[in-house]
Amino acid sequence: MAFVIELLLIGVGLSMDAFAVAVCKGLAMRKVNKKQAVVIGLFFGGFQALMPFIGWALGTQFESYITRIDHWIAFILLALIGGKMVVEGYRLEEDETVKELDPPLDLKEMFLLAIATSIDALAVGITFAFLNYPIVKCITIIGLTTFVLSIVGVVVGNMFGSRYQKKAEIAGGIILILIGVKILFEHLGILVL
Repeated sequence: MAFVIELLLIGVGLSMDAFAVAVCKGLAMRKVNKKQAVVIGLFFGGFQALMPFIGWALGTQFESYITRIDHWIAFILLALIGGKMVVEGYRLEEDETVKELDPPLDLKEMFLLAIATSIDALAVGITFAFLNYPIVKCITIIGLTTFVLSIVGVVVGNMFGSRYQKKAEIAGGIILILIGVKILFEHLGILVL
């Protein structure tokens, strides 16, 4: 039982970036789109399960290469996507008309966001290999935890987004950039409060 609780806590910790990004996605919705919320949950939960498996499969062979650049990859992807959201948010303010209140999910963007928010799970998978943890149980719990928390994130974001639609896109972009900076600073050993 303690092992399952430990995995749940790991799953919650790993899913916090995905939760924050899901909140950003919910900000852009007039009302919660259940289908999009499930797709967002599947992307984030799926990648949070896939990355530890890949890390576990790679084991120690490539650990030094992966951990040297994982934070840069996450930072660059999140900064680019967040920057794009900020620019689009300012364009919305200049136009003063919202062309599409409930934009369709951009699957390419979701793919990049899912990778960016799950790179740290790759390193956790390498740790699972060192500790001889049962990988199927590990990735199932982590994936399901992230799936559920991502859907909750969409709902939470929607509650705020419907009240502050004009600033939602800009706020979401800034949050993504800050998550990227946080990941970079943590890996570089710079204190983040």
